[in-house]
Amino acid sequence: MINTTLNPVAVTKEVNKPDFIFDPSIRRDHANKYRTSQWYDGRGEIKAAEDGRSFEISATFSLKSEVKLVNGVLNPSNPVLAEIYKSRGRCVAVVDHLVDELYGTSLENYFKQNDIPLKTLVCRAWESDKNPDTVQKILQFLGKDGCDVSRNEPVLIIGGGVLSDVAGLACSLQHRRTPYVMIGTSIVAAIDAGPSPRTCTNGKLFKNGIGAYHPPVITIVDRTFFRTLPKGHIRNGMAEIIKMAVTDDPVLFELMEEYGQRLLETYFANIDADEELVKVADEVIYRALYSYMKHEGTNMFETYQDRPHAYGHTWSPRFEPAVKLMHGHAVSIGMSLGATLALEMGWVTKNERDRIVALCRSLGLSVYHEIIEDTELMLQGQKNMRRKRGSGLWAPLPTGIGSCSFADEVPPDLLTSAVEEHKHLCTSFPDQGQGEEMYLSDLGLE
Repeated sequence: MINTTLNPVAVTKEVNKPDFIFDPSIRRDHANKYRTSQWYDGRGEIKAAEDGRSFEISATFSLKSEVKLVNGVLNPSNPVLAEIYKSRGRCVAVVDHLVDELYGTSLENYFKQNDIPLKTLVCRAWESDKNPDTVQKILQFLGKDGCDVSRNEPVLIIGGGVLSDVAGLACSLQHRRTPYVMIGTSIVAAIDAGPSPRTCTNGKLFKNGIGAYHPPVITIVDRTFFRTLPKGHIRNGMAEIIKMAVTDDPVLFELMEEYGQRLLETYFANIDADEELVKVADEVIYRALYSYMKHEGTNMFETYQDRPHAYGHTWSPRFEPAVKLMHGHAVSIGMSLGATLALEMGWVTKNERDRIVALCRSLGLSVYHEIIEDTELMLQGQKNMRRKRGSGLWAPLPTGIGSCSFADEVPPDLLTSAVEEHKHLCTSFPDQGQGEEMYLSDLGLE
């Protein structure tokens, strides 16, 4: 029998001996030899205190996430997906139900032509489905009673922003970290929710309140999917492009001012578009993605506050579900109000504020809703957001076209004043700042 009785004094002496000092190089050698994934890596150190009564552990986790612009990804001759899944012997996919109706046959044909078995879960992904029940449904498909996905097998997710959020969250829970490949079929999914590390589901009356940081290992952006989107969803996604243009890229802002309406009418240069507009569409998508991932991708776990792409998303997570706005319209209202708040604070000129509002309006996006006059709701949303992001530098606001900073404090009287000023501006518009198709149709609102 082994004697497990320890002498505390002896332990203290043993820990302090050089022979018992942990050698990090040993752990590094093991990490290189026994890595569980080609996309994830990690290192760690452990350091014992001299008294032999405590020790400290530090560890780092690193990942690689790639974003690719690819046209015709479901063309059987396109090698992108085949190169990912051929060596793995199958593809396990979660597909939006509307995408399946439009592209299901093409998806099946792609994998059949490339001799790769395909297992698919078709999942309805309306905003009303963005809940823990949907996450659990996907987990059942991925788990032991379903496809029994391994922790190094990249799940394929094809769909819009809602599916990218809930299916990405399911992958973060499966084996605690299962990789996935994301093909965003909407603009929101392609340039925002898809490559984002923030997977999530909605909480009660607060959008995206429950989630985990788990980015796709590969994001594939195929602009040709946009041709089958309803125009309202094209418009909805453009709000996410505008936020990056306002806060990070003045060239992108000017491109949207000049070409935004044509991109909307041609479904992002997919219908009746000339060569010039095709090039503009690709540049707009690339610039929006690059600006977004420059901040989001290099701060994957939100360990510091450098998130200009949260512009328009400070108060909207509270008022968006309250009146069931489409996400892009809620964001454009938040951006427009934020621009007026920045004007009140002296951060932007009147001309800059007016350009931001005018760009949103030119695309049929909402810039005002009476819900923002609910001071109690707005302050509660502000309180929730400060709790989520941290007390300092939590509200990104523009400091011009293509730049931003973060407000440390927005007192109730300043917020109320900005709302009143913004309301005054919007009452001068023929539509009072309302947008086209601004409500969620999947919840019974037109």
